[in-house]
Amino acid sequence: MNKEEKLRIFANALLYPVTSEVHSKGRSDIEVLYAIARGGAKVVQLRDKFSSKRVFYEKALRFREITNEYGMLLIINDYVDIALSVNADGVHLGQDDLPLTAARRIAPDLLIGVSTHNKEEILRAQEEGADYINIGPIFETKTREGHLNFLGIEGLKELSKYARVPFSVMGGIKMRHIPQLIQAGARLIAMVTEITEAEDITGRVRELIGIIKSNLR
Repeated sequence: MNKEEKLRIFANALLYPVTSEVHSKGRSDIEVLYAIARGGAKVVQLRDKFSSKRVFYEKALRFREITNEYGMLLIINDYVDIALSVNADGVHLGQDDLPLTAARRIAPDLLIGVSTHNKEEILRAQEEGADYINIGPIFETKTREGHLNFLGIEGLKELSKYARVPFSVMGGIKMRHIPQLIQAGARLIAMVTEITEAEDITGRVRELIGIIKSNLR
C-alpha cells in the first residue's frame, strides 16, 4: 500500500484512538489495542509518555503485529526511528519533537502528522509538508496536564478554516461532543480516555464510530 492510499484510509477513518496505559484502568496497551481492533477502528496511535524507549519499541513491535492482523494503520507517537524500525505507517510529532522537515528527510514514506494549537502552527506544518495535522486541545484534558489554552468549539471553527490537509481533533473529547465537533468542521475524532477508560472498549469504539457516521450524513 502506498502513502497516498494510507492517507486516504486515515482521512476517512472517522475515529482515531490514541493509547494511554496510565489511563486504561489497569489494562495494558496490548489489551486495549485488541479491544479497539475488535471494535472496527481503522487506525490507532501508540502513545506512551512514561515507558523507556526500549519498552516502547517492544510494545510497538506487538502493535505492528496486531494492527497487521486486523488491517489497521499504525501511527507511532514521537519516535521516528521506532516508527521506521517496526514498519509503522506513520509518526505523530509534537511541537517539541523532531522537526517535521528533519523527519521527512529520514522517513520520506511515512505519514507524518503534527500537533497544532494555533493558526501559525497550522500554516507552518502545512508549509513544511505535513500529511495531516491535529488541532487541539479542544477541551480540558487529563492527558495534557499543565496545558492552559483550550480551543473550544469556536476556536476549532476558526482554526479549521486554515486546514488544507486532513486534520483530527483531540483533547478532552467525549461522546456527547461529537455532533458539535462535526458541525464545526471535524471529520476525524481522536480520543484517549473516552475509549481507554470505558468498561467495554470494543462496544465503545463501535458506538463512537456509529455516532460519527450518523452525524456526517
